[in-house]
Amino acid sequence: MLDGVMRKVIDPVVNIWGLQLFARGWSADGMTLLGLGFGLTAAVLIAFGMPGWLALLPLLAGRLADGLDGAIARAGSKTDFGGYLDLMADFVFYGAIPFAFAWRAPEANALAASFVLLSFYVNGSTFLGYAILAEKRGLQTQSRGVKSLYFTSGLLEGTETILFLAAICLWPAAFSPLSWLFGALCLITALSRVALARRVFAPTPDGPHSP
Repeated sequence: MLDGVMRKVIDPVVNIWGLQLFARGWSADGMTLLGLGFGLTAAVLIAFGMPGWLALLPLLAGRLADGLDGAIARAGSKTDFGGYLDLMADFVFYGAIPFAFAWRAPEANALAASFVLLSFYVNGSTFLGYAILAEKRGLQTQSRGVKSLYFTSGLLEGTETILFLAAICLWPAAFSPLSWLFGALCLITALSRVALARRVFAPTPDGPHSP
């Protein structure tokens, strides 16, 4: 929901940094893997009970790298594999953080972590399914920046997810209630995307696959 607003603020700065990093020899794929490394470092710190602010630092560094990889790619040349690697890294990172909280305190957090992971799974499937059909229909959008996949807007997007992750790092005791709330909102986002897909991709009198 907030990504469109945030991109207007962040993208101009990130694009300048991306040009500078590209000129210094950085690759988009290398930045993607660096961001994943930061994210997994945050997960390890959480799992072993380190202070939340200490885990938040690599977590935010990883999200910054996640923005910079696209800027570096735009400064040079985008590749299909780069988009694939970026998406894979995102899924690994978003799964690792709730898992780390379940590892840290299984009795208190395991059920809530399972629920939020389920919501990520459901939401991710609706996102990827929509992107596949959008590609098949030749639909395009840049409302969430230049992406390798078609990005649909929703109640929860990247900005809201980062805020959620930051909150549970800073207040780990609130992991369970925040995860139940966030997971429920994820499922609402997924249902809204299914409704959108039903409207956009439904059969019409002119043919079974008219956009």
